[in-house]
Amino acid sequence: EKLENENEFKQACLDYHKGLVHGKYEVVPNKPMDGQKDLSLAYSPGVAYPCLEIEKDPSTSFYLTNRANSVGLFTNGTSVLGYGDIGVLAAKPVMEGKVVIMKLLGDLDSIDIGVDTKDPDEFVNALALLEPSFGAFNLEDIKGPECFYIEEELQKRVGIPVMHSGQHSSSCVITAALINACEVNGKKLEDLKIAVSGAGASGISIAKLLPEFGVKQEHILVCDSKGVIYKGREENMNKYKESIAVETEARTLEQIVDGADAFIGLSFANLLTPEMLKTMAKDPIVFALANPTPEIDPALARETREDIIIATGRSDYPNQILDAMIFPFFRGALDVGAKSFNLEMKKAAVQAVAKVARMEVPQQVKDAYSNQDMEFGKDYILPTPFDHRLLMEVSFAVAKAAHDSGNTFKPFEDWDHYKEKLDKRVEEKRVYIEEQVEEAKLRYKNIYKQIRPDATEITQ
Repeated sequence: EKLENENEFKQACLDYHKGLVHGKYEVVPNKPMDGQKDLSLAYSPGVAYPCLEIEKDPSTSFYLTNRANSVGLFTNGTSVLGYGDIGVLAAKPVMEGKVVIMKLLGDLDSIDIGVDTKDPDEFVNALALLEPSFGAFNLEDIKGPECFYIEEELQKRVGIPVMHSGQHSSSCVITAALINACEVNGKKLEDLKIAVSGAGASGISIAKLLPEFGVKQEHILVCDSKGVIYKGREENMNKYKESIAVETEARTLEQIVDGADAFIGLSFANLLTPEMLKTMAKDPIVFALANPTPEIDPALARETREDIIIATGRSDYPNQILDAMIFPFFRGALDVGAKSFNLEMKKAAVQAVAKVARMEVPQQVKDAYSNQDMEFGKDYILPTPFDHRLLMEVSFAVAKAAHDSGNTFKPFEDWDHYKEKLDKRVEEKRVYIEEQVEEAKLRYKNIYKQIRPDATEITQ
């Protein structure tokens, strides 16, 4: 029965992506295009005026074109989901999904671009040449340690902010979840002992971000495929792993899990066994984030430890840790003309995400999740990705942090007006999404009937 259900789900996913309109997004105009007058404004001869203005002052491209609302999503397909190096074409369905989520969560326009090279310098050069087309760069699904080098070198070359999502988006959301998990079970961040499984982009980034919130560096033990990353280890090391190495006698994952308050899994399916879970401290916090199959099945984890708080990267379990939840980060950065994504902005985003989870959940959000219980506690330590308040809270917090830390190209002072603009954007987005979802449901039903005429039931 489970296999039949899995096969049905697989077929539904393939049908969803295929459709009569292939893929997951399309480009539509945001200005009237109803006749000769509109065409003369949008194209020849009227388009010459903004062209000449930008030639005189390139900074005007941020309000005479879509640059201030445009994020380029780039990948080389070397670290896709839990499947690793499957290539840029196989990564495209994931990237298209990120484009859609960027629009839904950040009200930002994106386009996914696969750069078919594994040479970090070629990748950097390709993106640097595309800087005039975008307001920010988001790097996705690039394996470590190349991802660190690419982000660092690209930021040196361009004048727009660059973020590798696997590093910063993931670590920000994980940190917000950990803050709230501690709030629920009464633990203090400075007392936590944390076992991290996986020393890729996310694993290294979370080990470096948590000390900014009070976790002691020596209490964060990270394990990769060769064992614990400790000071003096020589096998399979690089400068990025060296930066998170600590003094410890532990050498295996089992040893660092034993007595740990929290386990952060960024590695492989079914790696955390029930026996290992039993050795963790009272009220353990487990983030099993391997995708699509977590390090331990949540049902098995709860069966093993009733006192557990568990989160995964999947939407079909409570407490989904989704890096895209932080996408309003880009909204705030672009709105104030941020030069880069600095630590102050990341810390502000973390606190904003954590804050939203503690607020009362609107009925609209509950409706999107079948009215499931959404009250701050063990099964609700993070807001859902489609909580529209993330756009307001994260965008504003990031914009303010960028400004206050001197990380913007232009002065920005009217914060009350900015908050009003965000409020309006949130409401417009809410209405727009509701309309688009209803239209998509109707379109999908019609497409599904044509693709699967034998189907007797179509679920929404």
